[in-house]
Amino acid sequence: MSTIPLDYETLRLIWWLLLGVLLIGFAIMGGRDLGVGALLPFVARTDEERRVLLNLIGPTWEGNQVWLVLGGGAIFAAFPPLYAVSFSGFYLAMIVILLALILRPVGFKFRGKVSDPRWRTTWDWALFVGGFVPALIMGVAVGNVLLGAPFHFDDSLRIFYTGNFFQLLMPFALLAGLVSLGMIVTHGATLITGRTTGPIAARARQLGTLSGIATIALFAIGGIWVALMNGYVVTSTIDPNAPINPLGKTVELVQGGWLRNYGLYPWMIAAPVIGFAGMALATLGLMGRYRWLAYLGSSAGIFGIVSTAGVSIFPFFLPSSSMPNAGLTLWDASSSHLTLFIMLLATVVFLPLIILYTAWVFRVMRGTVTTESLSKNPNAY
Repeated sequence: MSTIPLDYETLRLIWWLLLGVLLIGFAIMGGRDLGVGALLPFVARTDEERRVLLNLIGPTWEGNQVWLVLGGGAIFAAFPPLYAVSFSGFYLAMIVILLALILRPVGFKFRGKVSDPRWRTTWDWALFVGGFVPALIMGVAVGNVLLGAPFHFDDSLRIFYTGNFFQLLMPFALLAGLVSLGMIVTHGATLITGRTTGPIAARARQLGTLSGIATIALFAIGGIWVALMNGYVVTSTIDPNAPINPLGKTVELVQGGWLRNYGLYPWMIAAPVIGFAGMALATLGLMGRYRWLAYLGSSAGIFGIVSTAGVSIFPFFLPSSSMPNAGLTLWDASSSHLTLFIMLLATVVFLPLIILYTAWVFRVMRGTVTTESLSKNPNAY
């Protein structure tokens, strides 16, 4: 008899939820920084205004990046087959994201080294790329998950990925990318309006309102598209406590298959409802100048939109478009029972510490950022 107090099925479900928490955590916390970066050239028009935005996110962006690192680490340790397929198949896309993210710390450090306007403008656009590109491509990746990735296993369970970078740029995937970009831009705009004043806040309010409306419309179009497209459905019996075997199931493509979970688990409908309601609240908050209501609304909207993708594809992580039976699910892509339990013990200790530390940092860094406050701070960017 196993001495582990939680059965394998429960641990798998816990880690599915924890992975969702980490990814949503990055979308909300890191999304603030990406959104501000994507808005930088358009919201701030003078050097001083752009310095305000840089110092709005500069002190905290590295801490927010921890959520992305933890999410990647969780995939590596808790779901190694998923890590192997996704990080190899989407290799070029991930390199593009990483290169864009690298521009951010370099831009923060080097922008102020030279006072030449052309030098600073160049780094401003680099910071824009560092926000715009990851927000877009991460959404494109989610769209490709819903479409399925072209990979398969041989008899020895060796993985073969048969796609290329340009095959990722399908119309539905690009739509998903625009939804991601819209919600991130809206989130960044709510942060700017909440912690700045004057023309910067006014421009952010205007652009954030437009992006909020666009996100709601694009999310609705995406929902209709998902209802009309084929989704993957496991048709064989699943043993949630069985050892992993990616080829030990049968899968069929069914029109509207990604909506099947909402009939089986009606509570899941809360995810898209929160997505729509949160973005609507953010938009109304921006229009009515309710700064923190807008920020909380955009945070809820991101939670709902990302959760909608997660609950729609459950139990899948990454379906296979070239060999449907090889699609990776929660039940055939996880680490061993013991590994998941040991990881859970470490998470129970360290995740609360990360949350407490993050809360303390944001409390210390709270307040409005203005050109006057920058003149009093010798460490400002």
